[in-house]
Amino acid sequence: MNIEERKPIWIALSDFYLDTELQESDFIHIAHKIIESPYSFEKVREIDKYEVFPILQPNLMNVAGEWAGFDEEWLVNQIKESLSKRDMAKKIGIESSYLTLKWMCEKYWERLEKVYNEIKSKS
Repeated sequence: MNIEERKPIWIALSDFYLDTELQESDFIHIAHKIIESPYSFEKVREIDKYEVFPILQPNLMNVAGEWAGFDEEWLVNQIKESLSKRDMAKKIGIESSYLTLKWMCEKYWERLEKVYNEIKSKS
């Protein structure tokens, strides 16, 4: 895994987990980060599920969740630490949590895919 290639994706996707409503400009920004990356849209969804979601999903459950943005160094370190401790049991736990809680970001993914496809079709 190339951490330097992943970081912009991790940071962009972290917006999904803020205690705010994303605007059109946010979706455009995230779509551009995906397009600039070496990853497909589907691979980015997988990166979210297994790398970003396990770290940031709790923020959406917090009454006073983070809304201004996550510290990038903290985020990268948390994801790297989580990945270094990953085993089959933890992966199964992530799968279970994701199935239960993915609805919290699903509308964002639908909107992002639309924006992503619009930008890709113009290039």
